Amino acid sequence: MIDKTYYERVGGEPTFRKLISEFYKGVATDPPLRDLYPEEDLGPAEERLRMFMEQYWGGPKTYQEQRGHPRLRMRHMHYAVTPAQRDRWLHHMLNAVDTLDLEPAEDAEMREYLTRAADFLVNAPEGA
Repeated sequence: MIDKTYYERVGGEPTFRKLISEFYKGVATDPPLRDLYPEEDLGPAEERLRMFMEQYWGGPKTYQEQRGHPRLRMRHMHYAVTPAQRDRWLHHMLNAVDTLDLEPAEDAEMREYLTRAADFLVNAPEGA
């Protein structure tokens, strides 16, 4: 028997669509964080993040098919991501996780990954 991926265990595309939609509701109302998103419409960024998260967690490979290797650090190097911005990003993302009602093990795994990813993308000191 083949084990289900995390993506499958948590409900697949509807779960990730909700996660990312809820996250961007927070981003839209957070001016300092919103400054990291140069597009007028958050829709394209929302779509990219959803595709990335789905692929990371074992879902469709649409992100890589459309955009190539994620190269997270390289794609974010043009933005000064400070510890405060990391904290704001993580706040909205963890609030979005709260809306999913995941099983405890899956919830903990998601939160741990998001925290590591947010820390990894910090590339500037405060005040940058």
